[in-house]
Amino acid sequence: MAGFEKLRKMIQSALKQSAEESSMLLNQELTVNDTEVMEFDKEAYLADMEDSAFVVPVDSREDYPGRLHLVFSLRDAILMSGILLGIPPGRISEKRKLLILEADDIDAFSEIANQIIGTFNSVFQPLLPDKFHLKQLPPTKYVPQVDEITDEIPVPAEEYLVYKAQIKLGGDDLNRFDILVPLSLAKALDPQEAVAESQSEDSAVHDQAESLRRLFPADSDGKAPSGTKDVFPGGGSVLVLEDDPEEREVVKGFLVANGFTTLASNLGADMKDVFAMEEIQAVVLGMKKADEWELSLCSKIKEMSGNSQLPIIVCASQWTRTGIFKALKNGAKDIILKPYEQNELLGKLGKFLAAA
Repeated sequence: MAGFEKLRKMIQSALKQSAEESSMLLNQELTVNDTEVMEFDKEAYLADMEDSAFVVPVDSREDYPGRLHLVFSLRDAILMSGILLGIPPGRISEKRKLLILEADDIDAFSEIANQIIGTFNSVFQPLLPDKFHLKQLPPTKYVPQVDEITDEIPVPAEEYLVYKAQIKLGGDDLNRFDILVPLSLAKALDPQEAVAESQSEDSAVHDQAESLRRLFPADSDGKAPSGTKDVFPGGGSVLVLEDDPEEREVVKGFLVANGFTTLASNLGADMKDVFAMEEIQAVVLGMKKADEWELSLCSKIKEMSGNSQLPIIVCASQWTRTGIFKALKNGAKDIILKPYEQNELLGKLGKFLAAA
């Protein structure tokens, strides 16, 4: 993602240095490759977590208050602590398989984490204008689908920049090492320049639209396929769900004009009645806020239709990476930016109906 380049470079420098120091500590070569940076809220981050984790909270103090988290695969933590403790490889393998984490393991891995945190302190402090200090807090393990999720466990409910590091130990890939930095702390460590007043809102929307088109392309030129009526006799049957009556009629109008059989209703319509009226082949779902309730409609629509492969195109005037993630998680097939652009929507519908 764009932005926070200074913070990213600081983290990369600290990771490279800590890898060299950890190699000496473990007596095995540990390397860290370039990091991927994404933005998640707590719910989206945990939804992306399938394996058990070892979470190390770290207080950021002095002039940059906040709390970041180092998140390791639990199996990786058991491996590294076992190496540091001199446990035989066979026993380490058994403990990793059974997720056995003992008090000695926690103490040993805390030493490794402390070394990493110390390196971050030494790298960050000279590069920041004000006082900065990190301090490790007691770590916890988290097993998805087993351990209870609270407001603070395994991490607080916040928006995060997540730095996903690719690390190897002794030439073998490890599973997970993420650094979660709350957005509020990230902005304090690396203030972002305000958007110039001269930059128009249309330009910002254009940039967002281009980002979505790169993520969800239609055909090669972004336009509807030529001869839509010839490719799809009758155009196919499309359900338009949109609360704004004017937008609903606009979309219905150009779909009908291009040969689609079209049903249109608001988001609160009785889905059972709608799907009983017609065999729906695709859904255009227009949203105002792309919030939890609206995004959850994707899964409800598929349930009511009885078709788990039903293509749903979700449309909203603003999207965040978290919103996109949640839309896809709930079953959306594609995402576009409002206001509706006729050729873009026709192109995406044509693609899905051709594949049906």
